[in-house]
Amino acid sequence: MTSTTEAITGGRLMVELLEEAGVEIVFGYPGGAILPFYDELYHSKKIKHILVRHEQGAIHMAEGYARSTGKLGVCIATSGPGATNLITGLTDAKMDSVPILAITGQVATDAIGTDAFQEADIFGITIPITKYNALIKKADDLARHFEEAIKIAMGGRPGPVLLDFPKDVQLGKTTVRKAQTLKIAPHHYERPKVKGDPQEFAEALNAAKRPLLYVGGGAINSFASAEIKALAEKANAPVTTTLMGLGAFPGTHPLSVGMLGMHGTAYANKAVLECDYILNLGARFDDRVAKYQDFAPNAVRAHIDIDAAEFNKRINVDYILHGDLKDAIREILPFVKGGDRGEWIQNIQTLKQNHPLDYDNSGESIKPQDFLHRVYTKTKGEAIVSTDVGQHQMWAAQYYLFDKPNTWLTSGGLGTMGYGLPAAIGAKFGNPDKTVICVTGDGSFQMCIQELATIAQSKLGVKILLFNNNFLGMVRQWQELFYEERFSESQWTYNPNFVKLAEAYGIPAMRIEKKSEIDKGVEFFLKDSGAALIEVMIPAEEKVFPMIPAGKSQQDLIEFKDLGKLKK
Repeated sequence: MTSTTEAITGGRLMVELLEEAGVEIVFGYPGGAILPFYDELYHSKKIKHILVRHEQGAIHMAEGYARSTGKLGVCIATSGPGATNLITGLTDAKMDSVPILAITGQVATDAIGTDAFQEADIFGITIPITKYNALIKKADDLARHFEEAIKIAMGGRPGPVLLDFPKDVQLGKTTVRKAQTLKIAPHHYERPKVKGDPQEFAEALNAAKRPLLYVGGGAINSFASAEIKALAEKANAPVTTTLMGLGAFPGTHPLSVGMLGMHGTAYANKAVLECDYILNLGARFDDRVAKYQDFAPNAVRAHIDIDAAEFNKRINVDYILHGDLKDAIREILPFVKGGDRGEWIQNIQTLKQNHPLDYDNSGESIKPQDFLHRVYTKTKGEAIVSTDVGQHQMWAAQYYLFDKPNTWLTSGGLGTMGYGLPAAIGAKFGNPDKTVICVTGDGSFQMCIQELATIAQSKLGVKILLFNNNFLGMVRQWQELFYEERFSESQWTYNPNFVKLAEAYGIPAMRIEKKSEIDKGVEFFLKDSGAALIEVMIPAEEKVFPMIPAGKSQQDLIEFKDLGKLKK
């Protein structure tokens, strides 16, 4: 290890390491076991600290920052309950491959294991939900653990890491500023060389008459959007994306068939059934998209991923390339031929015409699909959009088209209610000049509603679009369709006055209830760069369509026009 003659505290070294790593902003909440580090952070001229109102808000802000910028997100908590409040966010980041560094305070090393005040074994608790974690037992070990953590968080398939930082280690002195050797193998963090036969991959694509590119969140993590567009255009192949892949391929592109899966477009899901070759680009074949053996039943299946564990995990494939997606596509492209696929492209257009996204927009009530389309038009599709989880999440995915990566932030794998508002805050800190919109529901909003104070304190221009149906909307939809309308504990018998609540934090707010109020609502919502909340009352009966019932396949897709089938 490299040493200097000057000894500094572990707390001071952690600050210096963060600065050297280029960290400019951290989200956190102080407490006794992390105070020595906070005291050193106080003196930093390079790192801005955002004081949150709950540790879950801190890690979701770090996620929103990371996903919208492509940089490392950093959050800080104290020991015990502070650290355990990060667990949902760590799991969320692990499932959605978000690079997060969590720094947690811990009781002094001689008190560990004694049930000391605010002690929790966060190291043991988080082993399954982090890519790497470490209990730093002495200040001399800090530099090595920090470098290992950063490399693993950002290397390969990104993900969360955690450093547990005992109070006496924060106060202890060290001269070790940089590790000379690491205890992790290079393959854990180095960009792997592409393994497989790119020419064989390309020839299988060239031979297809009805190819389909299936793009996941890995495309965004690998910054491969330009390469995917080049591949699609050269091969004249339609493109569908997962929920996590939205924005990796332009939603307005003629070759786009939108999102596939449980609430994907009917034409995307039907294209999966009709294609004869499907190329998975950085997706997981997750259960909301692909049912075992029923997925693309007539197609040759190919898969490119940086994580070898994803190959043949749920769906067996015929061709595999292991490596960074950007590199792999670049190696494939020289061998790809255009070919005449006019009949297939025309078939896709016919599917789009015959199976459009649809809903009943008659009457005076506001339909969320209509409102989202108006917001999309007003913002010209250039906003960063975060969502919570539920019906509003799916409507946003369907009716706000994303042409650029890193503009769609949602909890895909874990499905975390409460994610949307803090993620929007993190994204706004990372992109101060962009419009950032949080699309949420009356249930999800109340999970991290206290972060309105973070918006107010920082005078942050986050826009909050709150759909209120006085229900847990997606739960209600399932109960109506599959549980004979037994609405067990899904209705709110009391909701706060959200407008007054927002105004109590100094955030301008408006409530609209009728279709005739939409224009003034959109104008109010987006009139300037400041924060705003618009509460949009929607019918409790409104549902998300298309829909593939749980456990079913694309063949069982039900569209809006087929609603009667579900009620039989």
